[in-house]
Amino acid sequence: MNYKHQFEVEGKSFTLETGRLAKQANGSVMLTCEETVILATATMSKEPREGIDFLPLVCDYEERKYSIGQIPGGFAKRGGRPSEKAILTSRLIDRPLRPLFPKGLRNEVQVIAMPFAVDPRALPDALSICAVGAALDISDIPFQGPVAGVRIGRVENKFIAFPTTEQMKDSDLDLIVAGHKDAISMVESGANELSEEVLLEALDFAHKVIREICHHLEKFTLEVGKKKSSPTLFTTSPEIIKNILIQNQDEIDVSLTNPDKVSRETALSDLTKDILSKYQSEIQDDADLKRTYLEAIDTAIKKRLRAMVLEQEKRVDGRSLTCIRKLDASTDILPKVHGSGLFTRGQTQVLTLCTLGMPSDAQKVDGLHEEDSKRYMHYYNFPPYSVGEARPLRGPGRREIGHGALAERALMPVLPLDQDDFPYTIQLTSEVLECNGSSSMASVCGSTLALMDAGVPIKAPVAGIAMGLMSDGTTFKVLTDIQGMEDFSGDMDFKVAGTRKGITALQLDTKLKGIPSEVFAKALHQAKEARFSILDVIEKEIDSPRKELSSRAPRMIITYINPDKIGSIIGPGGATIRKIVAETGAQIDVEQDGKILIGSSDAESAQKAQEAILALTATAKLGEKYSGKVTRIIGKGAMVEFLPGKEGMVPSESIVQNRSEKIEQYIQTGQQIDVIVDKIDNMGRVNLKLHNSDSPESKPPQNKKYKEVKKHSNGSREHQNRPKKRFNHDKPQNQQESTPTEKSVKNPESNDNLDFGTEIHAIFRPRR
Repeated sequence: MNYKHQFEVEGKSFTLETGRLAKQANGSVMLTCEETVILATATMSKEPREGIDFLPLVCDYEERKYSIGQIPGGFAKRGGRPSEKAILTSRLIDRPLRPLFPKGLRNEVQVIAMPFAVDPRALPDALSICAVGAALDISDIPFQGPVAGVRIGRVENKFIAFPTTEQMKDSDLDLIVAGHKDAISMVESGANELSEEVLLEALDFAHKVIREICHHLEKFTLEVGKKKSSPTLFTTSPEIIKNILIQNQDEIDVSLTNPDKVSRETALSDLTKDILSKYQSEIQDDADLKRTYLEAIDTAIKKRLRAMVLEQEKRVDGRSLTCIRKLDASTDILPKVHGSGLFTRGQTQVLTLCTLGMPSDAQKVDGLHEEDSKRYMHYYNFPPYSVGEARPLRGPGRREIGHGALAERALMPVLPLDQDDFPYTIQLTSEVLECNGSSSMASVCGSTLALMDAGVPIKAPVAGIAMGLMSDGTTFKVLTDIQGMEDFSGDMDFKVAGTRKGITALQLDTKLKGIPSEVFAKALHQAKEARFSILDVIEKEIDSPRKELSSRAPRMIITYINPDKIGSIIGPGGATIRKIVAETGAQIDVEQDGKILIGSSDAESAQKAQEAILALTATAKLGEKYSGKVTRIIGKGAMVEFLPGKEGMVPSESIVQNRSEKIEQYIQTGQQIDVIVDKIDNMGRVNLKLHNSDSPESKPPQNKKYKEVKKHSNGSREHQNRPKKRFNHDKPQNQQESTPTEKSVKNPESNDNLDFGTEIHAIFRPRR
């Protein structure tokens, strides 16, 4: 039976529909908002997967270019691997759902969100959380929903729910929040240095919207929801856990309280083997029972860790709840690279490298959004040796892509992304060398160091910190700077990045059904104190960007030309520009508005390319002196190439004394001579004259080709070098120049009444 439910939230109209599409899935819902249409499906396997101790949940967000009326670019018209945006949206969907499944569920669960149509007035990522939450809620899959998501923008200090693409351009906040009617369970945010108070207000507003949507999802489920199934749940016997704690609590406490990660893990591993051996007579060869005891031992260890925090406010490495591990920051680590920063926090260490390139090095983007390229990229790599493991190297997974995107977002508000002020493409690569928690926030700190080391003029340094949480349901203990074990055993991973002025990025994951608002406030307050302490360490190493760009970075030169002259630079089939690149070694980017960017590893190559472009686009000016080459002799005079590809004629009467003489007696083809622009007619043809030929005392250039011919009484001719009387054709010209005059410009917005410059200005000088 087809059923629809319509409602309105914050001025947006929603329609939920089920019973018409994808009826074989456990649950399917088509959500429509404006002209964005998303199909969400939820499916669960009939039997549990064997040999695992986790929930096998897979969340996929499937982009289709037809949803925006386009055919995929490149050779693979079918579409290939998911875009980075699709992977990040899949993570957005996964994180708020996972805590709401019953503990011990081992059946495979797959949810898929597929936008059939995408409207810029209703962005699909947050809406996909609502659609998937509805599909799970009406299905027979055991799920403690409903759950909903909302995107919040902030324009002119006013919060906007589900903002349009145009509104987001003016927003200083991009916040996606998911949760249920009781609490928030997921946060992903980028902000333009906003205060903690503003972010808390935004979270309260987001939860208000979420509660309203969940109210309508509950009504929808009451009408069409299926009865929930009861699959087998694999839980560890409380009695086994209790016995392990009674017999081994002291040994567990001793093994836990070790500040060194490797030593602690070794001690816990040895202890696990010892405890397991005590139950060997019961286990014997039963693999399932052995796995049960291993899970019980792991649970017992986590219980003791949590009890130490909740009851004694004691952490495994001896720190207080608000203490940060030892910090270290260094720059200029490597030769050759443009900028490098090494940041260490305890046993987490990240090396970030900054590389600067031409605008043409920007990353091409092919997804369901308006952005088609990125001039700033951050990549995060997590090799196995960073955690003492040996495993095959593969391409980046969802975690690596997610951590890289978070660090990228954290730095975005402080970067010089105006192409006229800073035309470079920026790539940051964070290599995790050692990890014991919060390597993504260490990447933020390493990126700040690398950018300032490269001389990139960022507005302010950015630092990041990860906050944790331990709770028994009534008591909540917020931990500053969590390490790996506290992340695995705790209830929250709350990452906060920002400057001294305010927050630039947030990310929240939780294993609880939700986080109370007062816990958010406490976590943000502790994070601010920690962030300032980290900034103290960063600024002690380097307090501002280096005053000059790295000497290893490409030199960048910018100029603007008349767009009509672009063809002269490109040449037939690109031959001209390829020749300039081959001869100078510089990179040249030509934009449609006449903007030319020249880049090279050394200033001399860029200067040569500049001169070549200047010559190709220069125009003749009345009275201007040029040095040109005689290309050919014609009856009326000599043709001289005084600019590349531009010829003018020197009339014969300005060269010879009388018509009986030949021009070749004075100048010849291939000769370099100095000329002055004498006339420019309305068709752009140029008449030249020899330099200084308008002065009575002037002489032709002292060149063997310039000769005086004297006739003797015997009829013979004698060639002498003497001044030649010339006709003076240098009359005042009232004619206005028909081409633009030379003038330096920086950023023309239109071509109307605009003079295009031959003066090219270097944006940055090399660091000595």
